[in-house]
Amino acid sequence: MVLGIPPDAGGGEDDPRTRWSRRSLLRTSTGLGAALLTGGTLSGCVDASSGATRVRLWSWLTGMDQYVDAFNSAQGDVHVELSVIAAGVAGGYAQQTNAIRAHNAPDILHVEYQALPQILTTGGLRELTDDIEDLADGFLPAAWQSVRPDGRTWAVPMDFCPMAFFYRKDLFDDAGIRVPRTWEEFRQAASAVRRAEPAARITTFPLNDGAFLAGMAWQAGDPWWRIADGSWEVGIDRRGTLRTADYWQDMIGSGRVGSGSTGTQSWTAAMHKGGLWGLLGATWSVGMLKKSLPEDTGRWAVAPMPTWDDEPANGVHGGSAFGISAESDVPEAALTFLRWLSTDPAVPRIGAKVTFPSPAYRAGRRVAREAYDDSYFIGDPVYDVLDEAATRVPEWTWGPNALSVFSAAADALGPVPTGATTMPRAMHRIQSSAVATMRARGLAVTNEART
Repeated sequence: MVLGIPPDAGGGEDDPRTRWSRRSLLRTSTGLGAALLTGGTLSGCVDASSGATRVRLWSWLTGMDQYVDAFNSAQGDVHVELSVIAAGVAGGYAQQTNAIRAHNAPDILHVEYQALPQILTTGGLRELTDDIEDLADGFLPAAWQSVRPDGRTWAVPMDFCPMAFFYRKDLFDDAGIRVPRTWEEFRQAASAVRRAEPAARITTFPLNDGAFLAGMAWQAGDPWWRIADGSWEVGIDRRGTLRTADYWQDMIGSGRVGSGSTGTQSWTAAMHKGGLWGLLGATWSVGMLKKSLPEDTGRWAVAPMPTWDDEPANGVHGGSAFGISAESDVPEAALTFLRWLSTDPAVPRIGAKVTFPSPAYRAGRRVAREAYDDSYFIGDPVYDVLDEAATRVPEWTWGPNALSVFSAAADALGPVPTGATTMPRAMHRIQSSAVATMRARGLAVTNEART
């Protein structure tokens, strides 16, 4: 199959593990009580002391321990046991994949959108198409598409992270620099920042972050992967990405922006001291700024991502979904928790206390807006900007080797600052590597021609 999913992934029609459907699940759009107390006792592994069905969850999501505690405290039919694992690319995906292959995976797996097709190739996820179709209209369209790479649903979206431009409004205002609406205006603003403070830069482009690069390319509306006629089309060096690469090659080569890593102590210090006046980030950058730079309250504002030719479009950098193991003995109980995690208003209210909630479920975004204190920022309300950004996301399909492409991108882009290569040349190298690795795995690949 085109995704590389084994034919028996998730069980077939005659597999007793798959004899459950949306009619057999506990239905709700919001309230926990209605979700959990209308269907009697769920079958599966039962905790002898409490009578609750035990569900095992692996995750690294900030605040998950508090979500689980709230869920468990509110009812007695399902008891979720959380194991905190390393973040996905830091080892979490390897741990989950090894568990799938060893037939001891947890009932619920943490699967970021970019990793979903890769996890699917293990055959370790249960198809959820019929079982959550009633929720489809409630999710942001781009988030919903992200859990349906082949037109079938494999996970439940939890949060979604469109990108935005975070900037030091105090410094911009003092220098008389307008917030850029287009990338050409961004180039001009970057030059103005250097004139105002020669040692400062408007932002940095982290060449070691392939997911960031993908988010920037996403905005150009030229997807790196598509599925067509039973085959993968790979287009990492198509026109949209090359335009993005040409632009940032000029910005880095001319010294208008930096190219170092983000998230380091020196990077954080530069943000605070005025060495960097902005950040091209995503929704999770809201919580990062508040936590890392608490003394900067009243300095930062958020604006929409600059656009190409003033055409509204937005990239995405991050977001989580959760799938159910194909071998779980308690799929109904697992899905009961996931429906609650994605749709219940209690979740964004809890999230507002520990992080910046950015639900993929639209009703949850309204709750999050009311619950979150955004007094750290000045200028336009944070949710006004990010809610608009979430509606401007072009079509995009992640490929089954996205994580390895991120690694290849970091390697290929590393020599850019020294002049040993350029970003456009690196895109061609990444393209060739992506096609080769997919074909080596036996996947059908077509249309890798450069355009």
